[in-house]
Amino acid sequence: MAKNLLIVESPAKAKTIEKILGKDFEVKSCFGHIRDLEKNEMGIDVNNKFIPRYKISDEKKKVVSELKAAAKKSDEVWLASDEDREGEAISWHLAEVLGLNPETTKRIVFHEITKPAIQKAVANPRTINMDLVNAQQARRVVDRLVGFELSPVLWRKIGMRGSLSAGRVQSVAVRLIVEREREINKFNVTGSYKIAASLSALENGKNINFKASGKEVDKLADAEKFLDSCKGAIYTVRDLQVRPAKKTPAAPFTTSTLQQEASRKLGYGVSKTMLLAQRLYESGKITYMRTDSVNLSETALNDIEAAITNSYGKQFHQFRKYKNKNDSAQEAHEAIRPTYMENPSVEDAELNRLYDLIWKRTMASQMADAELEKTTAKINISTNNTDLTASGEVIKFEGFLKVYLESTDEELEEEIEEDNDSARLPNMVIGQTLGFNSMKAIERFSRPPARYSEAALVKKLEELGIGRPSTYAPTITTIIKRTYVEKREAAGTLRNYQVLTLKEDKIAQVQASETTGADKGKLMPTDLGSVVTDFLNQHFDKVMDYQFTANIEAQFDEIADGKMIWNKMVGNFYEPFHKNVEHTMETAERSVGERDLGIDPESGKPIIARMGRFGPMVQIGKQEDEEKPRFAKLKAGQSIETISLEESLELFKLGAPLGEYEGLEVSVNIGRFGPYVKFGDAFISIPKGEEATAVDLDRAIEIIQAKNIEDAPIGLYNEKPITKGKGRFGPFIKWDGMFINIPRAYNWDTLSQKDCDELIEKKI
Repeated sequence: MAKNLLIVESPAKAKTIEKILGKDFEVKSCFGHIRDLEKNEMGIDVNNKFIPRYKISDEKKKVVSELKAAAKKSDEVWLASDEDREGEAISWHLAEVLGLNPETTKRIVFHEITKPAIQKAVANPRTINMDLVNAQQARRVVDRLVGFELSPVLWRKIGMRGSLSAGRVQSVAVRLIVEREREINKFNVTGSYKIAASLSALENGKNINFKASGKEVDKLADAEKFLDSCKGAIYTVRDLQVRPAKKTPAAPFTTSTLQQEASRKLGYGVSKTMLLAQRLYESGKITYMRTDSVNLSETALNDIEAAITNSYGKQFHQFRKYKNKNDSAQEAHEAIRPTYMENPSVEDAELNRLYDLIWKRTMASQMADAELEKTTAKINISTNNTDLTASGEVIKFEGFLKVYLESTDEELEEEIEEDNDSARLPNMVIGQTLGFNSMKAIERFSRPPARYSEAALVKKLEELGIGRPSTYAPTITTIIKRTYVEKREAAGTLRNYQVLTLKEDKIAQVQASETTGADKGKLMPTDLGSVVTDFLNQHFDKVMDYQFTANIEAQFDEIADGKMIWNKMVGNFYEPFHKNVEHTMETAERSVGERDLGIDPESGKPIIARMGRFGPMVQIGKQEDEEKPRFAKLKAGQSIETISLEESLELFKLGAPLGEYEGLEVSVNIGRFGPYVKFGDAFISIPKGEEATAVDLDRAIEIIQAKNIEDAPIGLYNEKPITKGKGRFGPFIKWDGMFINIPRAYNWDTLSQKDCDELIEKKI
């Protein structure tokens, strides 16, 4: 039996470390947190210094039992959970549960799983850092207090009991997304005309075409007037400036910059990036993936220098020492980098895409600046004495660009146009007359702010000082799971624009079209998210305040540094917050996000858009009216905030009878689970992808007939019919009121009587 038991968080990490340490160590995994706050009364004694009451999670009882048995057989127990606050808290919980003394139990940390790092950690153990533990406890307690006290307020004042929640970071994240969507909705689009000419210059006996841009004009008449004034013009180089420039590489990855760049370059969501990064870390390929630091160790710097020199030569290396803007960056260890720079790839294809990004970013961070030559030419138009400007650049020395260039969100939002400036200009001299090909005035429109991608949201939260590396992925997962936010496609709308072209002294005008407002994979608020955000903004403005939330994070940092007592900090937060909760519960009115759309032309009653029990809807009339209000559910893509009176009236047409089939009334509507055909008392789902408004009587009858065929008995069991169908959870058979899911081993299309007998008997 090994003399030492070393406990880590994940089984993958345990296997790697056990190989490194050898027979003197048995390495076991605790599979993350083993305890959490009790659910009863929040699991916090608010009257006794906010002391938490912890409980071993049901799914971890077996793990804890095995760890206790292993600890008894070992001479010494070592704790080696991750090197951040969560990891420190896990070590403390293990010490508490296993009966170890936190003041003497050996605690080791490492930021990479390599033989030198593990051996160095074992040679230099420390004890559990209670300041880090208390910082984690403070965060957990504050988040539990906010969640447990705010959620019942939402249930009471908005409705949908049990499905609403609030959180210190999640609610602020939703607010950002809601506010951005409202900026987009309110944005006033303005048009203008961009002037661009296609010119040419003789270089080495060959004509080289290039683009030059002119001033923007506001109106079509002004654009036409300007092009008209250029008829018969001579284009002369009036001024020429050539100046050196340089580009500098970005710092190596932190957690948030890795999440952002993986989103831009690989299209990964934040959760996927963290999952792959964790697998790379646990298999010893990269350093720890949760870090705020851009620092690189001396060993790493030497390894990177060797890799650059061997691959590209000494001239491509430039020593750089990066420093965090925020000196108090949490757990400021190292940036995310490969553990062995001599390995430019890993075997696993999926992991390699992310590893390649990390390797290139790390290499580039220690490479020389890229040296450029930027040329700006001012070109005079003889007929109106105005200038066009042509810009270009030439790379004189690639430097870090040989390996990597950081992307930006702005690049992703830019429109791709035919008339982009060329990368290089031909050689020109002042006074040179240029050839003229054509000039265009293209109508262009101002664009609203872009919706947040997951990466852009992470960047914004980080800029505001809200959340930390370990919180971004779960925060985004939570707000999507709670249906406050959706990642969906926005189809956009078709927009016409004008193009004027001057060629051979003639002006031609054509109308072109483009799709505007289209988005894919961006974060958009649901109506529920907007209603909850407005309610919290109105009644809990402090909790929703960006600066207040950032200050709370700063206080967690102070606790981690031993400068603040954790339960005192919690008390300072909780006392005014709890009073606010009690006051709101007593005095606030119900909030359903009502918006008046106008008057129904038929009944003269008001039409209101609001949240209902099953989501956003519109209603004609009020509850207090003698005649009950009529309701209609909003279609996918429609919103309480933007639906028009005309669109709402279309929704009410859905419930009207289309006609009769087999003596029963047929109508179409939208319900809790989507659009359906109502046939007598039966509700039949309309196939996915079909709009309810597009279903006429003939199509409704087709859907009814298809359902009748589907519902026809396929056999008998005990003289009772067996039918089959497909539901929310997959294919099934129905017998005697019993629904029986069909396993993959059976073919739904060709079920035999024998198959049905087997399935029913198994179920019984």
